[in-house]
Amino acid sequence: MTAIDFIEQHQPEYVEELKEFLRIPSISTRTEYKPDIERAANWLAAKLASSGMQRVEIIPTAIHPIVYGESAQAPDRPTILVYGHYDVQPAEPLEKWLTPPFEPSVRKGNLYARGSADDKGQLHIHLKALEALHKAEGGLPINVKVVIEGEEEIGSKNLWSFVIANERRLRADALVLSDTSMLGRGVPSITYALRGMNYYQVEVTGPARDLHSGVFGGAVPNPITVLAEGISRLHDKNFRVTVPHFYDDVAELSRGEKKEIESLPWKEKEFRKFVGASDLCGEKGFSVLERMWCRPTLELNGIWGGYTDRGAKTVIPSVAYAKMSTRLVPNQNPDKIARLVEGHIRRVLPKSVRVKFKVLSKGRPWIADYRQGIFQKAIASLEKGFGKKAVFIREGGSIPFVAQMQSLFKIPCVLLGFGLPDENAHAPNEYLSLENYFGGIKSVALFYRDLGANGNSG
Repeated sequence: MTAIDFIEQHQPEYVEELKEFLRIPSISTRTEYKPDIERAANWLAAKLASSGMQRVEIIPTAIHPIVYGESAQAPDRPTILVYGHYDVQPAEPLEKWLTPPFEPSVRKGNLYARGSADDKGQLHIHLKALEALHKAEGGLPINVKVVIEGEEEIGSKNLWSFVIANERRLRADALVLSDTSMLGRGVPSITYALRGMNYYQVEVTGPARDLHSGVFGGAVPNPITVLAEGISRLHDKNFRVTVPHFYDDVAELSRGEKKEIESLPWKEKEFRKFVGASDLCGEKGFSVLERMWCRPTLELNGIWGGYTDRGAKTVIPSVAYAKMSTRLVPNQNPDKIARLVEGHIRRVLPKSVRVKFKVLSKGRPWIADYRQGIFQKAIASLEKGFGKKAVFIREGGSIPFVAQMQSLFKIPCVLLGFGLPDENAHAPNEYLSLENYFGGIKSVALFYRDLGANGNSG
């Protein structure tokens, strides 16, 4: 029996097992769910053992444990490091869910539950692919190391220290992860580029304390007004960021890559319907996909200050705040961009206010040469597993761990995404397409088998 035969015979069992995993409310951001986090880690450890791992550990960290599995019984074959996370976002607002978030429900071919797409369902795909190879074909065709963390949704606070402390142990020929999306339904995809991200907070102080707007209005700086005026000067009429030298290092698309993006089976009409905006906008001279994937941005993520509760309170606030982020593309340096943004913010805000600028996080962009052999094997496996043409895509989001791993280990990182753009990750009614789930299990099993068949030459 082949692994593919095994997968097809066990599909109902796979769904029930995934539902069992999804019922565990492993919400990493809230301390009251600590027992559930530990329960999820133990559940995973047991499943790793049945997937062919000879060594399985639950490794404590300062917050939530890392689950590690290892199989090294394929001499002269590649070693793959698989990454995933078992923690999930809070499910609120609960009233928006059609069925309870931790009671998985199948509707119209989709499995609805918190974590179904991000990332429990996608992680489970790899576990079942490994299990099928192990049980149906007499062992794993490659060496495998699996790292599954419980803190991705709170910034992976302890993951990198674990990697550095275990650098020799984690060495591999490639990193493989599934925490991204396909271009669209019926279009299996491999992501070869991610934008980096810097996140900032700006604090603007005017008067030393809140003041009566009738008594003092017109004579003292209002931090909200000042901040809003400064924000209005961060983009020009063509939606270009006005920070001097912001675009200096941006890697331009080659003519060939631009043509490949234009040829993708992506429909702006469907995108517009999904986002629900009356019109689209963005940097002039670029397509929608180029704006989302290939161009840097500066976005306002929050602004607050003064009185925002019910009724009226006529006050000039002492302080106003804004949170903003820059998405970065290849060749942009996060440290340089942070300095440029801070300098520009300080220039556009007047001397009548005091400004504090905090860099809350920084992350590098990532791009891979998808013409390498391992990417070609991956896309061929996707096409066999789904029976459909697969494509290479970029993604506008950020996964700092990918850029860090490529920089440290100098290995290719293969992002096999099985979610969909409208899967509602982090929102009510999150779902995973069962077509993608089963196609993903077959594709990953075929990919690992192909890597093993070609030895280290692949």
